[in-house]
Amino acid sequence: MKSTILFLLLLAMSILPTAAQTTGTPLLQVAEFGKHQPIGVAVSQQGRIFVTFPKKDKNYDYAVAEIVNGQRRPYPNAEWNQWDSLQARTRFVSVQTVFVDQEDNLWVLDPSNPGDEAPLIAGIKLLKINLKTNQVERVYRFEDIPRERSGLNDVRIDTRRQVAYLSDPKLAAIVVLDLKTGKSRLVLQGHKSTMAEPGYVLRIDGKEVKDKTGKPFSSNVNGIALTHDFEYFYYRAINQTKLYRIKTEYLRDASLNTQQVAQHVETVGETGISHGMIADAAGNVYLTDSPNHAVRRVTPAGHLETVTQDPRLHWPDTFAIGPDGYLYLTAAQINLTPKWNNGEDKVQYPFRLYKMKIGK
Repeated sequence: MKSTILFLLLLAMSILPTAAQTTGTPLLQVAEFGKHQPIGVAVSQQGRIFVTFPKKDKNYDYAVAEIVNGQRRPYPNAEWNQWDSLQARTRFVSVQTVFVDQEDNLWVLDPSNPGDEAPLIAGIKLLKINLKTNQVERVYRFEDIPRERSGLNDVRIDTRRQVAYLSDPKLAAIVVLDLKTGKSRLVLQGHKSTMAEPGYVLRIDGKEVKDKTGKPFSSNVNGIALTHDFEYFYYRAINQTKLYRIKTEYLRDASLNTQQVAQHVETVGETGISHGMIADAAGNVYLTDSPNHAVRRVTPAGHLETVTQDPRLHWPDTFAIGPDGYLYLTAAQINLTPKWNNGEDKVQYPFRLYKMKIGK
């Protein structure tokens, strides 16, 4: 079965259209944000839209915003969004992403690393917010992992077993968090499936993504997805082309060492470069594709399909699926920012949030 899936993925890659075309499902604009760079997006069961804006430079005001009539409103309130390094425990420092679980709670992940610098340890946190009351119900601090070296990136929630799964590119590991006890631990740290491929340089629109010193962009395990039944966890690094998955029972089993867990890692196949991903209720796994300005999906049968290609999709980053049958996504344009263009700002403003129809 594994070899069949791999064959189908390789076959699909060989017939993908080029990035110059605009094909597939129409891409609709939801909101625009001026010079405020969006990364994470989440949509509640009631259709409420939330977007994150990590602290990078002077173009910053809110870490988390609810989008109401196309406008940003600080969420859950203005106080949480008042940046203050001396109050990092109770203020947002640099929020990376948000996620709505199957019980309609909003989870806010703050790796507390403004400008991608070393993290403010006190500010590293995961918040659970009750969307009915708009109140923070619990804060997790990750005191069991080496926080001074961490860089938490994405999160998925198993509401049935009360477990959170997170990616940490800086530690090249998956973080498993027990939501009942608050205890966290690293899994598959340094395994080939969580590591960037050595020497692999991203190339987008014919240009290598490097900083002014010539250092290439590189990220270990980054995008993650959890199937609707919570049984499979999909993950991958940005700087490699393979998609992996593992049954969640092996991630949850704290009695297994790295080698024992690694025996259960499955290679889904070659999918090209991807940053973010999400699984829908039908078992499809959607992946972003920056080099081709596209959105792909791997079907339950293992087929790799192009959902849409659009020249506006500069570094599509994060997905959310709404109750309206739309797939929402941010276009972060990371490769066009000054850091990766020798100080020149090539971003095509304004930053935008998009959506496309994928279901009924």
